[in-house]
Amino acid sequence: MESRLLQCEFLSDDISGVKLIKRNISEPSSKEILIKVKASSVNFPDFLMTQGKYQHKPALPFGLGMEGSGIIQQIGDDIKDFNISDEVTFGALGQGAFSDYVLVNERATDLKPSNLSFEQAAAFQTAYLTAYVSLVRRGNLASGETLLVHGSTGGVGMAAVQLGKYLGAKVIATGTSEDKLVYTKDWGADHTILTHKNGKVDFREEVKALTEGKGADVIYDPVGGDVFDHSIRCINWGGRLLIVGFASGRIPNLPINMALIKGFSVIGVRAGEYGRKNPEAGIENNIAIRKICEEGYLNPHICKVFNLDEGKDAIKFLSERKLIGKVVIKTN
Repeated sequence: MESRLLQCEFLSDDISGVKLIKRNISEPSSKEILIKVKASSVNFPDFLMTQGKYQHKPALPFGLGMEGSGIIQQIGDDIKDFNISDEVTFGALGQGAFSDYVLVNERATDLKPSNLSFEQAAAFQTAYLTAYVSLVRRGNLASGETLLVHGSTGGVGMAAVQLGKYLGAKVIATGTSEDKLVYTKDWGADHTILTHKNGKVDFREEVKALTEGKGADVIYDPVGGDVFDHSIRCINWGGRLLIVGFASGRIPNLPINMALIKGFSVIGVRAGEYGRKNPEAGIENNIAIRKICEEGYLNPHICKVFNLDEGKDAIKFLSERKLIGKVVIKTN
């Protein structure tokens, strides 16, 4: 079967190494599933991988697209939990979700939340699984605590705002644009703060003012850089600082005396790896986020949809940080 694929052929800073090619898809092996892709989510690691700056560095050339949604076309002989025509979400790191068809292992496949469109479902798994592992498994966020979400207008930030509100936290959402932060109110944020003022990072005093001088109990940080540097000065005693990523481009250093003085923990989060290291917990995580979603508490916001032949434009749009929520590639 012939299928188009958005492929990275060589690394570059301007995504010039990305091309739409055609490839042949083989029959599924005994534990594989062939999926007709309906939509796929564009994530920041997709852009970083085209530059060779992401921790996962696949051999060139490689297919782009970490996750998507679609309809099962064929199943391997050993597949028991899925059927042809099932609507599913899937992970495709290294396989390439930016495609017409994709072969994935059954362990990377899950049933699509029934209340989501294919576009929303494509944007669901990575963002909301990251938020769940961060806030529930690693951060132990409790009802009534204060959650500070950085990068709140992006995909993983949006997911953390919604899930934090569901868990009963007081949610403070931060970002670099007042126009974008308006959306976080609809997602459940109680307060919003601009991280940058007059060209400088400046938010810690506002966080303290909103927390009676104590600081946030849990800080969700996919940004890093200067935002991290200021976060360690507005975290509560016994707080948990969750390291989700470094979208700012700078990996910060921790003055370890600050952790000693304030008694806080710095916790790294790799949601996919968490499930691989703890398979039973990984299954529980997926069941939990789908259940919360189908109850109506999690709702991915899609700000722009591109066609597959516009895939490079979708990555460029993401890299320019124009998005609010998620960007999706639609496959007809």
